[in-house]
Amino acid sequence: MKTYAIAAIPGDGIGTEVVAAGVEVLNALARRDGGIGFKFDHFDWGGEYYKKHGRMMPDNGRDMIRKHDAILFGSAGHPDIPDHITLWGLRLAICQPFDQYANVRPTRVLPGITSPLRNVSGKELDWVIVRENSEGEYAGVGGRVHQGSPLEAATDVSMFTRVGVERIIRFAFRLAQSRPRKLLTVVTKSNAQRHAMVMWDEIAVQVAAEFKDVTWDKMLVDAMTMRMVMRPESIDTVVATNLHADILSDLAAALAGSLGIAPTANLNPERAFPSMFEPIHGSAFDIMGKGVANPIGTFWSAVMMLEHLGEKGAGDRLMRAIERVTADKRFHTPDLGGKARTADVTAAVVDAIHGANV
Repeated sequence: MKTYAIAAIPGDGIGTEVVAAGVEVLNALARRDGGIGFKFDHFDWGGEYYKKHGRMMPDNGRDMIRKHDAILFGSAGHPDIPDHITLWGLRLAICQPFDQYANVRPTRVLPGITSPLRNVSGKELDWVIVRENSEGEYAGVGGRVHQGSPLEAATDVSMFTRVGVERIIRFAFRLAQSRPRKLLTVVTKSNAQRHAMVMWDEIAVQVAAEFKDVTWDKMLVDAMTMRMVMRPESIDTVVATNLHADILSDLAAALAGSLGIAPTANLNPERAFPSMFEPIHGSAFDIMGKGVANPIGTFWSAVMMLEHLGEKGAGDRLMRAIERVTADKRFHTPDLGGKARTADVTAAVVDAIHGANV
């Protein structure tokens, strides 16, 4: 039996609830499969850790998880701590040094879930958004001077490198090539941002020459939001900068029914470091402790983790169990208009895993 070492980092808010549910479902899958197992190491890093120690994770935190096969992450964000501290102190403190430069966010309308778009189902809305995850608007370049005075000034510099842009665009072309439609949209804002975004456009043309079988087009990010709403069937794979794809993928999740169902993979494609898998919904302190957080985003993230680990059969089994449960409106949590609780959805997915034809 192959046993995978997984670093479980619940983080803040409902992250603690959905990661616990994810661990339960993965252990159930291991019992059902018999050929795989998981060894979970739990790390209590996040806002409460910060309150005690003045930092979101230990100074040697990355060394503690560097040898794990993957990381299952919950959320970063605490109402008592500024957002830039929680983000840079935990999530980005893992993503960037581990060179998890490909953030992959699949989106589709799952069975039983209704999109806010009229007459749209999984057939018309089945996308993957690839987000550059290591530089761009989140490079951390900038500063503030003369704070508190009338002369105060602040800068945030979007830093793009040819190697960073080229590798994410090539990753996106390969991903598009692997999907049935072989269709890619490159999103920039090169009409206004005439340096870095023009470089994106130029590199896209150069990389496209390597993928003759992929049909691709280019959109400005503002026009892309309209296309996602008005012509969802025209989209398949999308690649964009750190900030643009962050925004577009939240819109995509909402169009698919809820942020609660949306997964993310933060990939180091070269596998020099562990990759990290997380739902995109955030810490949601307003529902923390109420037992109504939707764990589907975490379960789908676990599917992506299994695929990354080479366990596609187990991942497919888990995805079928997820779809069987979402198809039953009894197991819709409040974000989907239902009354189910986190524990109800988790138990239903565990039952589906052990059921026939899964």
